[in-house]
Amino acid sequence: MVAVIDYGVGNLFSLRCSLEKLGADVVVTGDRAVIESADRVILPGVGAFRDARRKLRDTGLDKVVCALAAQGKPMLGICLGMQLLFEKSYEFGEYDGLGLLRGSVRPLQGVVPADYKIPQIGWNALRFRRESSLFRHIKDGDYVYFVHSYYAADCADSLIADCDYGVPVTAAVQKGNVFGCQFHPEKSGDVGLAILRAFCFEEAAV
Repeated sequence: MVAVIDYGVGNLFSLRCSLEKLGADVVVTGDRAVIESADRVILPGVGAFRDARRKLRDTGLDKVVCALAAQGKPMLGICLGMQLLFEKSYEFGEYDGLGLLRGSVRPLQGVVPADYKIPQIGWNALRFRRESSLFRHIKDGDYVYFVHSYYAADCADSLIADCDYGVPVTAAVQKGNVFGCQFHPEKSGDVGLAILRAFCFEEAAV
């Protein structure tokens, strides 16, 4: 079973539909016991880092996520969900993340060239930087869909793919059983479905 964590800030409908299309046994839930019983866990997220971090803390699901990651359960953060995996975010202030990955979340503003639009919205090609089971069904240069104004920085030890947006921008990360995608696989067509398939089924075991 794949548990998609519902803590009030995720694009849950399209993600659930994508997983169901793949034939995954998926449940969208904020119930701790159900999440703990899942074989794999997905942490989605859209919106502001501060609000998402507070909601995770208020529900106690931050401790659940950290405990399951420490136990070796495969975990995938998507978009804001990926950003939450890092140590800190500098989105409208300074806020602690979950600390499962080294690095910080910083604004694209002032990093990408001045003539590049922010948010970064649209299709960009993945550039593989390290081998990962997440990519077993896709190839270097495949396109995925991004919507974000902040990015993961100082994360060389977990970086597995980036994209060119005037400068290299972190696209995907992995540290052992903890994975993250800055892009939205559920909005990335067949390539995104292939990434979700790689995560959700046994052949993607860490």
